[in-house]
Amino acid sequence: MDRFFAWPHTIAPVQAAMNLARLQVPLLESYLQSPQVHVAASNNPELRGGYFINIPESRADEVRDLLDTIRRDRADMLRFADAIAAGQEILRASATGFDLTPLYPKLPAELGGLVELAYDTDNQAQLRFMEPLVYKSDVYAEARQSVQLSFETGIERPFILSTPRLPSPDVLELGIPFRHPGLEELFKARVRPATLRHLREALELDDAQAVQLSAMLSDRPSLAPDRHIEGGGRIRYFGHACLVLQTPEAAIVTDPFISADSTAGDRYTLDDLPDYIDLVLITHGHQDHIVLETLLQLRGRVGAVVVPRSSRGNLCDPSMGLMLSHQGFPVIEVDDFDEIPFPGGKVTATPFLGEHCDLDIRAKSTYWAELAGKNVFIGADSSGIDPTLYRYIKGHLGTADYAFLGMECDGAPLTWLYQALLTIPIPKKMSDSRKLSGSNAEQAAAIMTELGAKEGYIYAMGEEAWLGHVMATTYNEDTYQIKQINEFLAWCSERDIKAGHLFKQQEWRW
Repeated sequence: MDRFFAWPHTIAPVQAAMNLARLQVPLLESYLQSPQVHVAASNNPELRGGYFINIPESRADEVRDLLDTIRRDRADMLRFADAIAAGQEILRASATGFDLTPLYPKLPAELGGLVELAYDTDNQAQLRFMEPLVYKSDVYAEARQSVQLSFETGIERPFILSTPRLPSPDVLELGIPFRHPGLEELFKARVRPATLRHLREALELDDAQAVQLSAMLSDRPSLAPDRHIEGGGRIRYFGHACLVLQTPEAAIVTDPFISADSTAGDRYTLDDLPDYIDLVLITHGHQDHIVLETLLQLRGRVGAVVVPRSSRGNLCDPSMGLMLSHQGFPVIEVDDFDEIPFPGGKVTATPFLGEHCDLDIRAKSTYWAELAGKNVFIGADSSGIDPTLYRYIKGHLGTADYAFLGMECDGAPLTWLYQALLTIPIPKKMSDSRKLSGSNAEQAAAIMTELGAKEGYIYAMGEEAWLGHVMATTYNEDTYQIKQINEFLAWCSERDIKAGHLFKQQEWRW
């Protein structure tokens, strides 16, 4: 998106405008003032995951050109972001509990027809965005979108939230929107061979681009021979929070974030996926759980992408359903305890508690999958801060055979991910108290107890080296999170509950 990595806050138009105006443009400006400081900070392990641009000073002119282009071509978005801040200030100053009708003419023109003013039941006023309409406005510009194709080298890429991707000789640049049908044709060629001529026409390539693409293609299939199963059930762990649940009749993938490097030999990759995926389950909208880089490579092979329903119009809660449908995906939106059948089983959406810095974000869901006689709880980063919630889940759905949980129990502060959406400053002490944290050992144990889970497994939390460009995390045996995982595993061992700390790849069959 304007050369920055695509994730919900850079694609969904309201949030993208705020991120562009309040994060990305200031970041580019800061880099141009002192490129050497940004490069040095990017290579400092103590500052990993910080907002620094990791582009050599010798390419500063290209960064300056990018900034100039954004200021010129995205002026509508930048004005819209300013209008949001101004509209919020009008409400803070003038919405005192009385009729809001007189405030509409005072709103910036850029918000006209795209917002509604409303009080909550505590008499606090807010802007509610009519998000489907914003996608029809000039604020949503598909011209921002482009795709880069390159080989996975094993060398960590720059951090996705800070460094834009400039052109490179070894990268094929495609100036096409994400919904372009040519991308679907390209990636379906993993499972159904296609000719170079067909792909060139589908992607509308020129001669030079066709030569580059040709070097990326193979005349031999690379798909794993055991990617399907003939009987029973199977779960495979692909890394981070990605699971593949299979029977002979169906396949479910959770939060797909999948390595492309089939030469590594220590992980499942795109080559290990079944040819057809009935459902992709997205738990929440963080950049490590809804990964467009992986999702775009699955389009055309997926029955539907299942996403939690947002609160509709909340600044911090963009609709994943709208976002993905505009990128060409078939989408099913779910609320708590909605059921989605698939051949031989069903998925039930279950509540997701916490992990979003106490913001009013409702587009988050855990899932309960029933397949081949087993119940699987897919817990993502949901917190066990109120264990009674999981008692309700068990009461409704039964006992879990497997529970998969996240234990990032000391997450990043509020401003790390949401700074651009905050229209008034938040004190650092306040921000630091509100973290992107999931369960600790005690809370994870409470989830297991309330679900009656027979086995419990903790996701790797960005520990896989190949996720560094997204996660920017560093752990060792003395890290608080690792100690908490070990405490949880000890708790399970004392109760003869089979448990594990997942890493790279693992398989369960029955």
